[in-house]
Amino acid sequence: MGLHSTTQIGEVIRNAVTFNIKNWQANMTPSDSIIQDVKEILAYLAQRKVDYLLVGGIAMLQYVEGRNTQDLDLIMAVSSVESIPGLQITARDDNFLRARFRQLQLDILLTSNPLFAYVARHCANLVSAYDQPIRIASVEGLLLLKLYALPSLYHQGDFTRVGIDESEISALLYAYPTASPALLRTLTPYLEPADRPEITKILEELQTRAERFRRGRG
Repeated sequence: MGLHSTTQIGEVIRNAVTFNIKNWQANMTPSDSIIQDVKEILAYLAQRKVDYLLVGGIAMLQYVEGRNTQDLDLIMAVSSVESIPGLQITARDDNFLRARFRQLQLDILLTSNPLFAYVARHCANLVSAYDQPIRIASVEGLLLLKLYALPSLYHQGDFTRVGIDESEISALLYAYPTASPALLRTLTPYLEPADRPEITKILEELQTRAERFRRGRG
């Protein structure tokens, strides 16, 4: 497990696109150029010393077995995003930006959001991939991002995503036991007051589930 090269990152994304039946129906045929797209954009960020943090499905694969992902998820400042040559922004709001770099889709969390900025500054690990350092979210960073996203997903009624995120939170807590009080102390200031009790309850339930599985395997 873990990331060994930008080629591997590209292969994960290419394979996810390839085996998505919706792409077959739309006659979309991904190619190995996605691998090159990943290599080039990460090399550009390293060469220009752009502050970024790799998050999402690719970051999850550094720590636990996870689902395939069809895009590259990053935390960046909007000014850095806009400086990337060849990048086409396709959607944008205050906290989020979606873009394409040739065949590669990027989902970018913007540092204008205080929690995203905190995670980018304080929750990063360095891994070596394709002879270059890559900043990737730590387990704590991924947990904070996924817990933070849950209230919005609940309000939207997106229970498919809720199920995926809660499952991935449980997997991280199982593989990397993490104290709930410390997570909540960090997360709570960034949550709406009305959402804080529910997130506390959800985290306690997921923590209990992870501990139960851990005891069952002990």
